[in-house]
Amino acid sequence: MKKSTWRKHHKWFGLIMAVFIILFCVSGIILNHRQLFSDYQISRRWLPEVYRYHNWNNGLLRGTRSCPPGVCREDSAVLLYGNAGVFLTNSRATTFDDFNRGFPHGVDWRNIRGMAITPQEDLFAAGQFGLYRYNRQSGWQAVNLPLQEGERISDITTHGDSLIVIGRSHLYYATTPYRYFRQLTLQAPEEYDGKVSLFRTVWLLHSGELFGIFGKLLMDILAIILIILSVSGIIYWILPKYIRRMKQAGRSAKTSVSLLKTSLSWHDKIGRTTIVLTLFIALTGWSLRPPVLLALVYGKVPAIPFTQLDSSNAWNDKLRMLRYDEQQGDWLLSTSEGFYSLTSFQAIPVKLRKTPPVSVMGLNVLQRDKQGNWLTGSFSGMFVWNRNSNHITDYFTGETASETAGPPFGNHAITGYSDDFNGKDCITEYEEGSNFAPMPENLATMPISLWNFAQEIHTGRIYTVLGKGTLVFIFFAGIGVLWSLISGYIIRRKKS
Repeated sequence: MKKSTWRKHHKWFGLIMAVFIILFCVSGIILNHRQLFSDYQISRRWLPEVYRYHNWNNGLLRGTRSCPPGVCREDSAVLLYGNAGVFLTNSRATTFDDFNRGFPHGVDWRNIRGMAITPQEDLFAAGQFGLYRYNRQSGWQAVNLPLQEGERISDITTHGDSLIVIGRSHLYYATTPYRYFRQLTLQAPEEYDGKVSLFRTVWLLHSGELFGIFGKLLMDILAIILIILSVSGIIYWILPKYIRRMKQAGRSAKTSVSLLKTSLSWHDKIGRTTIVLTLFIALTGWSLRPPVLLALVYGKVPAIPFTQLDSSNAWNDKLRMLRYDEQQGDWLLSTSEGFYSLTSFQAIPVKLRKTPPVSVMGLNVLQRDKQGNWLTGSFSGMFVWNRNSNHITDYFTGETASETAGPPFGNHAITGYSDDFNGKDCITEYEEGSNFAPMPENLATMPISLWNFAQEIHTGRIYTVLGKGTLVFIFFAGIGVLWSLISGYIIRRKKS
């Protein structure tokens, strides 16, 4: 193409993408420092309608627990939990009271992954950042847990008088009186070859987290650079028109001319110097959303030496849910690599070959039904798993489940389950929620954490006017950003 054509491409692609680039960069910085921003939140009333809770959707109901008599006065009291904390209701679900006293302020701290009751009727709640124990006088109190730095909690369960907290990389084990937890690292399965997820590798490269805090700070700097390039480009487009009007009016435009020259100089020098790094951050981000994501999600690559993924722990960031199977006499472990069986925490995990489909986004429900089957729920749907016969059926259709891995989104995106409401199954879906009981109106606009809001911006889901097009927004936006950078570099290269 001619130089003038490249200039037009750079100008118009750059101007169109500039606002989006600024939003990507600001939200990316927030995403890179989750706990730093975890106290901040935004009311859902300021967001598009789809973000408001209705019928217990959007993860508001993940699960329930019958409240022990030592905690709740009513015999039929039920504790409902999800990503906005804990609420107290009854088996008829006629009233709902806040049960979050003692939790940290930010809603991000109240994202409850699971609850457990010990034989002594001690009540525990596992938030994604910490473990809490309920005290009737003071409410929820934080429990000291030897979490690995940066590790999040994904589940909690009991067996006998043992309480097990499931981190993303380790198990944390305690017995009565549950004051001291021991970190357990599971053995590697026989098929473990040391390779790691290609998708996670690209993800950590994009955030810089692969190289620890220094990598994250480098990506923060690149985000600031992209903001400078966007702002200086907008200034360079706006100022000539303003300068022209000033001169036509007979007024001095010396200051504006100086600003124009400065913005052009910065835009040119910074863009040319950082082109490799800015292309890298744009390309890796572009790869993390459909359709490119689908090419990465099942890939495996060797871990990059001396990085966060180069771990001696075979289960680094892979553990999801854990339950004890009384019928089989083993632990049933759900991981990002599939289901495993463990006879004990010291045994080598054995991979189960015929298992229910699970979305790559992870399992949300793992619970026994009244017939002794396992119910497994994820964004791929809900399935009934009879481990004795190893027969798996779709919960909704009764048909035999496919043996292939489930799609990221199935016909039913399951986020929660309960059978504590007069024996009726309560299944919640991400968009549709559940009609087991009317949801109080005051819950509709409960806050969303600043981190989750930034995630919605960064992934393009915030642009709800696009409908299903939000799934491929990043694909086209990424191409636009890459083309803006490439065309700008070509202009400079030809000039040289």
